[in-house]
Amino acid sequence: QVQLGESGGGFVQAGDSLTLSCAASTDTFNAFVMGWFRQAPGKEREFVAGVSWGGENTDYTDSVKGRFTISRDNAKKTVYLQMSSLKPEDTGVYYCAAAFQLFTRRRDDYDYWGQGTQVTVSS
Repeated sequence: QVQLGESGGGFVQAGDSLTLSCAASTDTFNAFVMGWFRQAPGKEREFVAGVSWGGENTDYTDSVKGRFTISRDNAKKTVYLQMSSLKPEDTGVYYCAAAFQLFTRRRDDYDYWGQGTQVTVSS
């Protein structure tokens, strides 16, 4: 069982920056693809960004490309999401997730989820 814990959410103004962190409990952290998803009120949970096992490959949904950066530190068992030029439409609960076998955007392919951290961007 892998436990994931997000931190770093908050209330910010449009144009501000914020960095989310997600710490994992497992000693086999580098065996997992890590992803960030978000869920806005009344909407489905959507893929935001993903990073491969060693961090060499990343993937982003189009709406965050050039503004968000995902990275991981396998020694610290932590994945990060650096967010800049935040917009009100980035508001939502941000979840980190771990996928054992696939470098994927599909929500159903992720095996473990954190509890989420709220990000609110005010205009």
